[in-house]
Amino acid sequence: MQIQILAVGKIKEKYLVAGIKEYLKRLSAYTKIEIHEVKDEQAAENISPAERQLVLEKEATRLEALIRPHTYLIALDINGRQYSSPELANFLAQQALRGKSHFTFLIGGSLGLSPRLLKRADLKLSFSLLTFPHQLFRLLLLEQLYRAFKINRGEPYHK
Repeated sequence: MQIQILAVGKIKEKYLVAGIKEYLKRLSAYTKIEIHEVKDEQAAENISPAERQLVLEKEATRLEALIRPHTYLIALDINGRQYSSPELANFLAQQALRGKSHFTFLIGGSLGLSPRLLKRADLKLSFSLLTFPHQLFRLLLLEQLYRAFKINRGEPYHK
């Protein structure tokens, strides 16, 4: 299985960079994983709907340039489907049994993902109804992927 994470924006906080590096190291025993960042657009707090759409489309174009053909595309979206950790592990295992070997996870910027990308996704996935900073979410995703591999291999992992 190969995993690609496409994310809007750079991680600046050292503690998040350290956590991401740690989970990438742990995941390397289970899968090939790569993270690509695209530039985020600046958006004012009081952005108009038209400006919001323009920002989302610019970021979407950058993300789309990195999406590989035939990947199983998973968009992280607050309105997406929610899984427990064992359910997510089972979902990934079932997709692998169906011949899916490449997964791409999309993490939007502070405004989320463009409707165009959400429509294109094979799955819209939500981790919670809570809102998380997109920088922190990258670490959360890596931790859940690590947990899924541990579950699928029957290896112990704290609950």
